[in-house]
Formats: sequence, C-alpha cells, structure tokens
Amino acid sequence: MNRFLRRTRAIAHKEMLHLIRDPGAVYMALGVPLVMLALFGYGVSVDIDHIPIAVVDQDHTPASRRLLQELTAGGDFVRAADLPSPEAALPLLGRGDVRGVFVVPEGLARHRARGEPGALQFLLDGSDGSYASVALGDAAGVAAAASGASAALDLPIRVRFNPTLRSAIDIVPALIVMILSMVSTLLTALTVAREWERGAMEQLFATPVGRTEIIVGKLLPYVGLGFVQTLLITTLGAYLFDVPIRGSLLLLFSTSLLFLVCMLGVGLLVSVVTKNQMVSVQVAVIGSFLPAMLLSGFIFPIENMPALLQAIASVFPARYYVSILRGTMLKGSGVSLLWPQILPLALFAFLVLAVAVTRFSRRLA
Repeated sequence: MNRFLRRTRAIAHKEMLHLIRDPGAVYMALGVPLVMLALFGYGVSVDIDHIPIAVVDQDHTPASRRLLQELTAGGDFVRAADLPSPEAALPLLGRGDVRGVFVVPEGLARHRARGEPGALQFLLDGSDGSYASVALGDAAGVAAAASGASAALDLPIRVRFNPTLRSAIDIVPALIVMILSMVSTLLTALTVAREWERGAMEQLFATPVGRTEIIVGKLLPYVGLGFVQTLLITTLGAYLFDVPIRGSLLLLFSTSLLFLVCMLGVGLLVSVVTKNQMVSVQVAVIGSFLPAMLLSGFIFPIENMPALLQAIASVFPARYYVSILRGTMLKGSGVSLLWPQILPLALFAFLVLAVAVTRFSRRLA
C-alpha cells in the first residue's frame, strides 16, 4: 500500500507540474467556465403537458370531485396522487414526484352554491421554471373556466422554491452541470493521449509504476483543479444571478466532487482508448457536452422524452447531477431525498475508472 501511494503521488506531482507550466489548461479550467456562465445565463422556455400533480380534497362533495376531474380533462395535468393534507405533499414536491398540488378546502361547494367566492389553492414547484410557467398558465385557465361555470372562483397561487419564477433560478444549476461536464472531460481527455503522442509513455513503461497508479495519479490533480472550478462557478452563479443555496454545502460539494470524478474518468477513458489528442477532444465534446445539454433535463424535461431517450438519458451522470443541484440549491433537499440520484453517480464513477484502468495497456503497439 505504501508503495502504491508513493508511486501514485509521484505521478500526481508530475501532472501537477505540467498543469503549472501550461496556462492554457488553467484557462480552460477556470476562464472558460466563467465565459460560458456569463453567456448562457438566460432561460429557455418549452411547451410542456402531462404535468404530474397531487390533489387534496378537503370538501369531499360531488362538486369538488367534478372540479378535480376538470383539472385533468384536458391532458395538461396528470393526477398522480390523492393526499389528505397539503403538508403531506411537501415530500412529493421535494423529490420532484409531483410538480404542483391542488387543494380544495372544506366548504368550497357550499360557498359556490350561495354564489360566494370560493378559494382553491394551488401549490407549485418553482425550481424548474419551464414546468412552473406552463403549470401556472394552465392553472389560471382552469380557474377561469370554473368561474365561468358558476360563482367566481378565487385561486391564490403559491409558488415554492422559486416564487418569482425567474429563469436564472432554474437555468444556473443546469449551466453548472453543462460547464463541468464539458470542461472536466476535455481536461483529462488530453492527458494520456498527450503522453502517447510525445513518447513520454515509453519512459513510464520503463518504470515499475502500474497502470492503476498512472490512472489515479493523473486523475488527482484534475480533481483538485475541478473542485476549484466548481467552487468558483457555483459561488459566482449564486452571486451574479441571485440563485439561493438552501441545502447543505457539504452535500453540495461532496456530490459535485463525485460528479467531477465521473466526468474526469470519462476523459481519461477517452484518452486511453484513442491515444490521439485531436480525436480525444472530438469524442470528449460529443460524449459530454451534448448529453449534458440535451439529455439531462437542462432544456427538455426528461419526463416528456420518448421511452428510448429516457433510457439513454439514465446512462449519463449529468441527468442525476442536475436533479441533485436543483434539489440541494433550490429545494434544500438532503441525502434522504437525493440518494436515488447520488447512488448512480457513485456507481458510474467506479465503473468508468475501472474500465479506464482495464483498457490502459503498457504495450506500445
């Protein structure tokens, strides 16, 4: 074990010296993310239907049941759960199982029969702006239709997690995922490929250093640099766009570190397989940037994708990291709610590093 640690530390020290002497790599790690954060700090709107909601019927009358049936008649809302109280909906909102909760208070039918205004409450998850905007408009339409059918219906709307529905609240966590995915993968995609092209790999083969020690040693400096990168863009994203961080900082940065290992491991695997810097960059961009942008829930909600694309999206770690960041930063969720996303990240990190070590060959041919 001591020999393994000593050799790994030597490889890591060598890679760290290379980073210090390479300002381009440092700019890619710290400068490019800031530019991307500034350029893409805007919202994207999409059309959404079949929004999962929960209902709380405290009136228990035929009129209240008809009203709740009208909510899902047009297909915009899907009745996912019936709950006894609004408080019972908070865990479902926190996990993202439902996007909103309609609450029919006791006595609503009686008030409407007398021609008096009724109060129908709508609790809305505002952590995903695209869902919240559409759900808000659809809920207003349902209220207007109900008002036209009988007495005026008052619908006080309470948006949780993002009360003002600002696009930056939704977009910044997803931007962090996209930036870390692309930059981290590109950083390590060049490492082993560069060693092959320069012939430095032959010198490593002449030493007793094993392939596991080489892979881990090359990974460690980039984990440290990536952590600084994560701290920088998270802090600036929260400051510049006024994005709250309601959850645990320890959970936020520990899961970010896990995601970094995933993406850095992908870059190492790409460089091990291709042995060419140009090809490594092309494969790294296609394998990191595009899935992080299109298959993570950043632009298009995964729930609205075809079943095949949903299955493909579940393979990429960005899909889980987006949910973790939104849950930690916007909802204040803890490990008890986020472990279904944390577990796949840990499994992916282990598998990608194991495959990278297995594919790394000490043969020159």
